[in-house]
Amino acid sequence: MKMHSINMKNAAPTLTPLLRSNFQGDLLALTLLNPDQEFSLAEIGRRLNVIPATVHREVGRLVDSGLLTDRRVGKTRLVQANTADRLFGPTRALIEVTYGPRVILEAVLQDEDGVEGAYIFGTWAARHDGEPGRAPNDVDVLIVGDVGRRQMSHLASRAEELLNLEVNIERVSPVAWQAGEEPFVATLKSRPLIQLSLRREGE
Repeated sequence: MKMHSINMKNAAPTLTPLLRSNFQGDLLALTLLNPDQEFSLAEIGRRLNVIPATVHREVGRLVDSGLLTDRRVGKTRLVQANTADRLFGPTRALIEVTYGPRVILEAVLQDEDGVEGAYIFGTWAARHDGEPGRAPNDVDVLIVGDVGRRQMSHLASRAEELLNLEVNIERVSPVAWQAGEEPFVATLKSRPLIQLSLRREGE
């Protein structure tokens, strides 16, 4: 998958006009919604699909602002949310209701049996992609894999409790997704999609 270089001046986010870019929102969501975790710059780039130079630049800004802290372990730079900063609480609250779905859904679907891949589609993905409009009232999720309806309902309920948003989950088989010939799949692939980073045990 091609990694992205973010132009902060041109990538005006529509999920909230208060940030410079979607990457800034995604980075704040990853760190502020996981305040007990440290992330290497390489992991941030991999999970958010952004080139190292962009990660380094934005992490530097957030460390300078006090929202993030950093430390080095050998050659690895690790960053973490600064929960002692006075802006941590208000910023986290804003990020949770705007960019939170990506991070929270990744946590809900992590290591879930039968889930081979997952994407956000629909209005939230469109806003993340820059389409103008009001903030979404729900989140549409596509699971690629072998997941039963009861399991899908359970996953949607867990996500709704964490997001305070309606979560709609659809499912397609890996074969159908790869082929891309079914009308539903073809339509999805023609519209904005946000791929979720689902690490497996041992990765």
